[in-house]
Amino acid sequence: MRAKRSSVLARKKGERKVKVIAAGLVVLVMCIFAVSAMAVPPGKTVEFPDGALGKVIFDGKIHADKGLKCNDCHTKIFPMKKGAKLTMADINAGKFCGECHNGTKAFASKDAGNCAKCHKK
Repeated sequence: MRAKRSSVLARKKGERKVKVIAAGLVVLVMCIFAVSAMAVPPGKTVEFPDGALGKVIFDGKIHADKGLKCNDCHTKIFPMKKGAKLTMADINAGKFCGECHNGTKAFASKDAGNCAKCHKK
């Protein structure tokens, strides 16, 4: 009787373990899809509203055409966090877009003549 009970308990314990592992895998897959959904693939754009100079439009294709890959910037330069605040002060200080848009690697964000390249009225 005890052997039968312990085998039933062991089977139930094993079933719980499988359910926990399955649930963990589902959560992991959902997280992966959520992160990839936040990235802007080549051919797509993302708009950042409310800029004083107009909304900023990021175009994944323009950057891909220059030979960049998503992981060149994500997560090294940009956090994969929706709603992250990017300011011109930070960009001009060499953070975020300013890491490349410094006048050496790409056009300088500080140069007033380049504002319309990103900001659209």
